[in-house]
Amino acid sequence: MRVIAVKTHLLDHVLETAFESASMSFARRQHCLVEVICDDGTVGWGECLGPARANARVVETYAQWLVGQDPLETEKLWLALYNRLRDQGQRGLTMTALSGIDIALWDIKGKHFGVPVSTLLGGRFRGSVRAYATGSFRREGVDRISDVASEVARYRDEGFHAVKIKIGFDVEEDLQVIEAVREAIGPDMRLMIDANHGYDYLEAIEVGKRAAAFGIDWFEEPVLPEQIGTYEAVRAGQPIPVASGENWHGRYAMNEPLARRAIDIVQPDICGVGGFSEIRRVADLAAMHGVRLVPHVWGTAVCLAASLQFMAALPPNPPRRTPLEPIMEFDRTENPFRQAVVKTPLEHQEGRVVIPEAPGLGIEIDREALVEYALKENT
Repeated sequence: MRVIAVKTHLLDHVLETAFESASMSFARRQHCLVEVICDDGTVGWGECLGPARANARVVETYAQWLVGQDPLETEKLWLALYNRLRDQGQRGLTMTALSGIDIALWDIKGKHFGVPVSTLLGGRFRGSVRAYATGSFRREGVDRISDVASEVARYRDEGFHAVKIKIGFDVEEDLQVIEAVREAIGPDMRLMIDANHGYDYLEAIEVGKRAAAFGIDWFEEPVLPEQIGTYEAVRAGQPIPVASGENWHGRYAMNEPLARRAIDIVQPDICGVGGFSEIRRVADLAAMHGVRLVPHVWGTAVCLAASLQFMAALPPNPPRRTPLEPIMEFDRTENPFRQAVVKTPLEHQEGRVVIPEAPGLGIEIDREALVEYALKENT
């Protein structure tokens, strides 16, 4: 079996209402899927975290070295591709593009051997996972406090056990939003806050101290991802557990914050950290340092499927009679092609998601949806 082609599929949708985090604005949803085709007809699918067009260009650069190779040699190929561009990019787009390719190769491997990727990773510890709802971005033209409170109440009614909201805009307004959310969801539903590195050190400390009264599970990306020392100071200076990791691509980026215990929870995204091959190593690093791992998930059903396969094979840590089970991030923002790209959607039922058991990622791509939502050349 040999790789004969690598293709990218750029998906696009203009949002009815734009929304924003503290660090980014979204007027449209765009994602990059990767298709790896083999000479025996086997096809694998992956996805890249981040800007779709830029990821596609890097995937195309990698493709020239991938065509003609044995797709089953995932470790060998990962290292070969990483080494090709390591002098210019140990992080960022080189890693997010490599992630999409690696996921597609593992999808091929699973299909070749007739087992889900989770079996190849060592076996399934679970057949489903609880999900938490991510949303509550700031939207244009609406009252933020009442809008977010109404949104999270819907998630409660849908059966989610936890919700994560966006902060990082303004300390006083953010605290009002947190209070309104806690009132809307009640005392028992878990609540996480995500600043998308929108605060400086002093703001993060103030928010953490004042928000703790509302029962916050974790404080995500309080400060810039480059500032590991500031993460240590925030963790020491306020009582809420600190989480981060979606922007630390690969084991080398993860090693320092884990070794320094700058965070309590690490959040690798399989579509950005380096795919299946690399997220396994990050999971081992986290376990060695006693840091809890909760994956970041932001993408289409391809990303969801890959994340689910990884979570199926994620060992309980620490091992005990009643294990601490991982929870999955479940994006609820507007994105009509999120589930449309697969023939069987990976939806939740009362806040729980079943992990596919079919070979590879366990999904079948709907090519008509790829055409329907394809990014137009002049867009």
